[in-house]
Amino acid sequence: MIKDEGSDTMIKVAFYDAKEYDKVSFEHYGEQHDIQFRFFETKLNEDTVELAKGSDAVCVFVNDSVTAVVIAKLYEYGVRMVALRSSGYNNVDVQAAFGKVHVVHVPAYSPYAVAEHAIALLLTSIRRIHKAYNRTREFNFSLSGLTGFDLHGKTVGVIGTGKIGRIFIDICRGFGMKVIAYDAFPAKDSGIEYVSLEDLFRKSDIISLHCPLTDGTKHLIDENAIRLMKKGVVIVNTSRGGLIDAEALLNGIKERKIGAACLDVYEEEADIFFEDRSGHILNDELLSRLISMPNVIVTSHQAFLTEEALNNIAETTVNNIRSYFSKNGICDNELCYRCGNIEECKKDRKERCF
Repeated sequence: MIKDEGSDTMIKVAFYDAKEYDKVSFEHYGEQHDIQFRFFETKLNEDTVELAKGSDAVCVFVNDSVTAVVIAKLYEYGVRMVALRSSGYNNVDVQAAFGKVHVVHVPAYSPYAVAEHAIALLLTSIRRIHKAYNRTREFNFSLSGLTGFDLHGKTVGVIGTGKIGRIFIDICRGFGMKVIAYDAFPAKDSGIEYVSLEDLFRKSDIISLHCPLTDGTKHLIDENAIRLMKKGVVIVNTSRGGLIDAEALLNGIKERKIGAACLDVYEEEADIFFEDRSGHILNDELLSRLISMPNVIVTSHQAFLTEEALNNIAETTVNNIRSYFSKNGICDNELCYRCGNIEECKKDRKERCF
């Protein structure tokens, strides 16, 4: 399907899980490129996929469920593109998408936003800033129970050294911290000291996760991993909730093995995060227990949420959509489907995968 720039044909996009902060930038860039967004507050799943009828593409976020069944329905409705407005794509069945719909993502929107939020969570936790804030609002100026510790001289273990991980490392070095890292694909000539995952668990005072969620990284932090860690270790996760076995994390906290946990993501966040649940009883008992712990900080997947990141996400997503519906239909940010044709990779030849 080709809809050239300047033609009278408007590209229609069903935009799922829409928030007010999304609309301004997406409408702005959409108007510039003849793209019409239909915003839906509901998430994409098997029950809501019908809303995409009459659309050329769908735009989804991290908690939309793009399963094989959903993909089959989208294909039936004539939808030919799934445009992720995120870098992660563990919520999309890319294997089922091959041959039906093209999937694009935003590989980098603001790695600084996420790395800085990880540091903000860490500092808030270890210096008890959240507790001090609540106290002083009630005119309680006691320092009892607010003792923290210096970051200078501590060892931080960074799992995942992509753009976000390396920026996080740079910030940690600025604090005078010793950095060790693990990555299945180490960055060459980076000056980063790579160690085995087991050594990282054993040596780190602080562990920060900056890797994608895959079959190989699911529950990377589990009971066995926690058993290897130092007593009092601080765990920071701004990547994907499924990297941590939440039950094992809670047990580690209760056993005083884990000194603190700073979480911007949670494995079962899909029906909870991004929504106001203040007037409801939270049915997720595990999350309720984690939040109740005095040494746990939870933010609701907001690490990406800066003005710069929102603008970059909208601009890149619109450009991704525009690229697909242009003359050659090639988008540099299309996900590789690992079709097996390594010797004749069409993407490498700047051709559509299918």
